[in-house]
Amino acid sequence: MGKNFKIITVERDVLRKNNDIALLNKKAFDESNAHCINLLSSPGSGKTSILEVIIPRLIRGRNVYVIEGDVETPNDGLRIEKTGAGTIQITTLGSCHLDAGMVEKAFRELDIRKSEGPRSMLFIENVGNLVCPASFYLGEHLNGVVLSVTEGDDKPLKYPKAFRNAHFIMINKTDLLPYVDFDISRSREYILKINPGARIFEMSAKTGEGIDGLIAWLNEMAR
Repeated sequence: MGKNFKIITVERDVLRKNNDIALLNKKAFDESNAHCINLLSSPGSGKTSILEVIIPRLIRGRNVYVIEGDVETPNDGLRIEKTGAGTIQITTLGSCHLDAGMVEKAFRELDIRKSEGPRSMLFIENVGNLVCPASFYLGEHLNGVVLSVTEGDDKPLKYPKAFRNAHFIMINKTDLLPYVDFDISRSREYILKINPGARIFEMSAKTGEGIDGLIAWLNEMAR
């Protein structure tokens, strides 16, 4: 290489700028008394369905808001809006993740009023992807990952960063266990190997199995 040859690490610069904005996001969340939860998963694992089930119960005791991320359509945002949560849709038009700048703008447009009572709960439903979103801090207080039993039980080993960064993991669609080749004990073993401190919930958004435990834990974390 010549003496004038330079290597520019673009990813580092991009992530530094993102993280700077994310820290400002976290400050804004705290000042609004809002507890922020970033949800990651593969496409079709059930993030939106889980929110549809838990939000009507959460809003009995606190304000709930959702920043909904999707590549093209507003479909999921329209579903979430029906739950009664304050909702705003981010359509990324091809981008495989949300970044802190997108969240900062969406949060401002939500215009969350500071709650004088219980903390508000703000969910960020990230774009369906376990790779790119795992690298972008958004200012959240908690990271959650949804793993569906219709996926491979080795998903935690294949996408370790997403699972390593998660505070809690929801193994969803347990009602389908009799019909799929998914070893839930092995999947738990893989999760805990990567992230020994992760809280794991076995659940079904369709039948309601395990939902009570998830809601109780989320309320406890938002105190």
